[in-house]
Amino acid sequence: MQDIDFQLERDHVELNQLLKLCGIVDSGGAGKALVSSGAVRVDGEVELRRTCKIHAGQVVEVGDVRITVAGDGA
Repeated sequence: MQDIDFQLERDHVELNQLLKLCGIVDSGGAGKALVSSGAVRVDGEVELRRTCKIHAGQVVEVGDVRITVAGDGA
């Protein structure tokens, strides 16, 4: 599994934007489509809300990629 550490610079990031910023997809629209397909898990649960707010301390998984979100509070 590939691990990506993402440093959050704000209070939260929208899920579709996180996927774009980490290079999983090429655009926010592609991120929305990927989330809608049921292929994305947040903290182990399938997440279907495309603009779900992701906060420091959460883990997002897509296929064999795990994104750990860190921030000032994590």
